[in-house]
Amino acid sequence: MHLPTGTVTFVFTDIEGSTRLLKQLGDTEYATLLAVHRRLVRDIFTAHEGPEIDTKGDAFFYSFVRARQAVAAAIEVTRAHAKGTWPGGVEVRIRLGLHTGEPAVGDEGYTGLDVVRASRIAAAGAGGQVLVSDATRSIVSGDLPDGVSIRSLGERQLKDIDRPEPIFELRIDDLAEVSAAVPEMPEPASAPVDHDFDPSGPIEAMVENARQRIESRVLAQLGHVFGPDFGGGPTDRPPPPPSSRRSRSVTHEIARLNELRKDGALTDEQYQRAVDRLLDGEGTPG
Repeated sequence: MHLPTGTVTFVFTDIEGSTRLLKQLGDTEYATLLAVHRRLVRDIFTAHEGPEIDTKGDAFFYSFVRARQAVAAAIEVTRAHAKGTWPGGVEVRIRLGLHTGEPAVGDEGYTGLDVVRASRIAAAGAGGQVLVSDATRSIVSGDLPDGVSIRSLGERQLKDIDRPEPIFELRIDDLAEVSAAVPEMPEPASAPVDHDFDPSGPIEAMVENARQRIESRVLAQLGHVFGPDFGGGPTDRPPPPPSSRRSRSVTHEIARLNELRKDGALTDEQYQRAVDRLLDGEGTPG
């Protein structure tokens, strides 16, 4: 599959309360609902030239060359679900998250924090909501489809993202207003998760593949700096012997780490931890 490269817009989408719908409808009717949902997503996104990157259950991951194509597809598929006729007379509401960035493309697909950011934006929404990052908003705000406007939801702390992110909602005039479900503050790490009614599960499974590729790339690159024991906790290795080249080497390695951070391969926390180890003498090349 040919993946768009350069600046691309990612879209994650899934059904709100899919497990609840399964329990309500039963296996046969839910299978019909799921088939219609998949057909709508695929037909509409394909019509807007978005290649399908991954799917799991009711969740999809797409990429688009142009942010406006992604927004048009998101609006159309949201309308199609809201106005559709579904088994058992149920309402089917999907949520979508969009983010525009410049991800790296490896042998196994996209890597980089832009994938994680897009998935977290989707997971922050409620059914019927289309949420976008500030990067996407800045591109499309002057050329929105008819009947669509943008409102700010303020800055939100998204899971796995170091800093609060400005989040925006695309308001669709002909659909009923959906109350914003974006939390004011991040949930505690120990908070229980009700997976029966948390539709982020399929999205989490898809983005986990990308997260593993990011982690592998980061550890491989850091291994060149600190050796294979980096990230494995305390070791019994003796500190490296003093060297007249220490100052120059440390400066060089910090510069390399900063490039990794700028490329999105290293979070701020990982960068700071690596720099601290260098300055403490633990990771200085021998």
